[in-house]
Amino acid sequence: MTITPADIDALWLSVKVATVATALAIPVAFLLAALLVYSRWRITPLLDGIVNLPLVLPPVVVGYLLLLLCGRHGPIGQILAEFDIQLIFTWKAAVLACAIIGLPLLIRSVRLGMEQIDPHLLHAARSLGASRTDTLIHIILPLSLPAIATGSTLAFARSLGEFGATIILAGNIPGVTQTIPLAIYDYTNTPGGEQGALVLCIISIAVSYLILLLNEGLRRHWNRQN
Repeated sequence: MTITPADIDALWLSVKVATVATALAIPVAFLLAALLVYSRWRITPLLDGIVNLPLVLPPVVVGYLLLLLCGRHGPIGQILAEFDIQLIFTWKAAVLACAIIGLPLLIRSVRLGMEQIDPHLLHAARSLGASRTDTLIHIILPLSLPAIATGSTLAFARSLGEFGATIILAGNIPGVTQTIPLAIYDYTNTPGGEQGALVLCIISIAVSYLILLLNEGLRRHWNRQN
């Protein structure tokens, strides 16, 4: 079994896309989780359902909706066009697709971490004159770091395996938007490509397993500290 330069490009692009997507999703997930846990708005249950939709929708549906929004004639696409920003069929589109798909996993993890924070700490901070922003930054954020770390590993792993939304929004362009799942798809549709598909499958399994081990290690580390 050999790894071709194209396979290396797909692996590198997958890691690059997953890293950037996870990094972009972290602050959004933190703010949305805080909103879901601590707000008392009537629309909170509606927001909860919306942020969790990517978990139950087929990724192809998510990708198509993003394409409608960010395409040349979509509302976001038209705004980007005014600034001469190309998103569709670039690696940035793959980042957007992976960030949206992985966001609910990250939010759920951060939300569980926030729900375990002792409310007396928050009440004490407020009674001492801390604003909501100060409480969020100086108390909730540090105590949520374990949940953010474990959730980030799950979102990263999910991004590595993303296929449906990526192929709709970013396409399958070798060296540009072709991640590991898309490369495997190409191999399976190419006569004699079984060996190449198997190599990438083994690499994908190994990387995913290492990420799961990291996630479990982080969870046990934080549990011992508590």
